[in-house]
Amino acid sequence: MIQPKRVVLILPCCIGDVVMATATLQALRRGWPEAHITWAVGGWSKQAVDHHPLLDAILDTGPAALPVKSPHGFVRFVSQLRGGHFDLAVSLVRSPLMSLAVRLSGIPQRAGLDSAGRGFGYNLRVPVNPHEIRHEAEIYLSVAGALGLDTSGCYANLPTDDHHWPTVADKLRTCGVDPTNYIVINPAGGSNPGMVMDAKRWPPEHFADLATQLAAKLKTQIVMIGGPDDAVIAQATAMQMRQPPAIFTGTLSFAEIALLASRARLYIGNDTGLTHLAAAAGAPTAAIFGPSDPRRYAPFAPHVLTLWKPASVARTGVAGGTPEHWDWSEHGIGVDEAEQQILDYLADYPANKS
Repeated sequence: MIQPKRVVLILPCCIGDVVMATATLQALRRGWPEAHITWAVGGWSKQAVDHHPLLDAILDTGPAALPVKSPHGFVRFVSQLRGGHFDLAVSLVRSPLMSLAVRLSGIPQRAGLDSAGRGFGYNLRVPVNPHEIRHEAEIYLSVAGALGLDTSGCYANLPTDDHHWPTVADKLRTCGVDPTNYIVINPAGGSNPGMVMDAKRWPPEHFADLATQLAAKLKTQIVMIGGPDDAVIAQATAMQMRQPPAIFTGTLSFAEIALLASRARLYIGNDTGLTHLAAAAGAPTAAIFGPSDPRRYAPFAPHVLTLWKPASVARTGVAGGTPEHWDWSEHGIGVDEAEQQILDYLADYPANKS
């Protein structure tokens, strides 16, 4: 097994993928505790891992989902890799352009995913069958395994900084929320620089009904979160709830969202980056899936409830797009079923958290 001194982990996008790949970061750090590890990550996603304790540095690849897609971006990224003087690259990107860029970087050891021959630039190629139903995080971990590292017990992980809790708690109190008794919901998602798949969003009226029913049965309050562009869907959801929730859209940092979720009685969200972030931060998480397959994309944590009505989805994952004629009322999970599964899950929590 190689013993690298300087490692670059390459996965620029997107938030959910980056969070899932923290399991691979864990395997790298556990195997090489003295190595200097840098993550090459895009500006959209880097705040999710910016202060991760297992990382030594961030290499900001810019705003693009795939920094090597344009000629200028390609040259810039190769130059960034060369400037890092790395002796090992670990690429979790399925792209021939990324493979070529890593090859031209001069990094002597290059390990990466090889789907349909796209990993030609790596000297350790880990095959991927896009038609095989396999969790993305496990695919990422297979690169670490091919490097001879132990990947057992590695999960998505985003340690929270409790020093920020008084600030978050004050924001809750300002909105009339008891910081010891609340549920977080996120009705948004499905949009990032790499892909837009709005069909992954459970209907706002479903979120409103579920949140209202849970708040009444659990005698708790609702906190709604989202990104800076999610105000419309947040308001559409809030207008259909009996009690108005506290709404934070675009006003919390990723670190604050992780801390908020980790202290909640429950986090409920769609298949989106913030749901992965919440689960990785240790929150009891209910992840709602529809046209995307949780067997591939569920949050990679041991304490997650996946709410999914098994449906016909693209064989190649989200790259295959939304199934034709997808309809949540026909193909997705209903409010009452989701509520019952959540209540059963909470009755067993934290026993279900290993």
